[in-house]
Amino acid sequence: MIINSANIKALSLLGQKGSVFNYGLLEAAAEHDNLRLLTADLALLTGLDRFRRKYPERFLQVGIAEQNMIGIAAGLAMEGEMPVATTYCSFLAVRDLEQVRQNVSSTGANVKLVGTFAGVVAAKSGISHWATEDISFMRTLPGMTVLSPSDGLEAYKAFKAMCDFDGPVYLRLSGTTGCPVIYDHDFDFSIGRFNLTRDGSDVAIIATGLMVKEAMDAADMLGKRGVSVAVYDAATIKPLDTDTLDEIFDRCLLVVTLEEHMITGGLGSAVAEYKAAKSHAPVQLTLGFDDRYTRPGSQRYIWDLAGITADAVADRIVDAIKYYW
Repeated sequence: MIINSANIKALSLLGQKGSVFNYGLLEAAAEHDNLRLLTADLALLTGLDRFRRKYPERFLQVGIAEQNMIGIAAGLAMEGEMPVATTYCSFLAVRDLEQVRQNVSSTGANVKLVGTFAGVVAAKSGISHWATEDISFMRTLPGMTVLSPSDGLEAYKAFKAMCDFDGPVYLRLSGTTGCPVIYDHDFDFSIGRFNLTRDGSDVAIIATGLMVKEAMDAADMLGKRGVSVAVYDAATIKPLDTDTLDEIFDRCLLVVTLEEHMITGGLGSAVAEYKAAKSHAPVQLTLGFDDRYTRPGSQRYIWDLAGITADAVADRIVDAIKYYW
């Protein structure tokens, strides 16, 4: 794909899931003869028809059998294939956790796990379809790389990058169309590296997934209050970009992590684990879902309850500044 303004707009309209399966998947299949696509009865909902029509012999529909899908994918990987297995994030990370641990993580199988409907995008379906613990589960598995892109273009690039990467990878995607644009021009995507989307000197917000847009809007609000805020896109959660973290710790007075995920075990925990070994490091404010499930509603309604919308984030940072400085 040629990365230009028209295509970036198209990727935004398609959303992360549409960007990956309408563009990234077909391009990767043309580049990797051993790519095999597996889905658990979600071909229509996930938008896999184009791939199925073009590569029918490389498409496997396993039915409503997500755990079996992981075993099949691991077996294919052991025979030299590169399986891409996709279903809801909540199913991959919860229902399939034992199979991912035993068959993929412990063997280092070259299986690519693509989870859709990350966070609470399946809002009114309730917690059975929410993925608010998946980062925690997946990043604790040895050898597992964890990616969480911020917009359609980055989702496309992350998928292409993981297909070029040797080893198990978990890619979590939002499932909605109309994804906000974070990157309005081409950029370099590298597994294991944060991207600076806005520079600042007082506070650093390290955000992942759809929260990057909320972080950038919060930074705009804080700028009007005289607070200089840098925003980093943590599209790679594992391996953590420790070089960039060291730079952030050296120059910022407050570090904020922001995720559409439980604060236990997610991005915030990963940053705090690394920061704990530092003799001098700034205070950290960890924003996400606290230790409870909320009632179903729209995605933004749930964000409001959790205090992770842009205006709430800005207010919480101001409160932290008053308390710590």
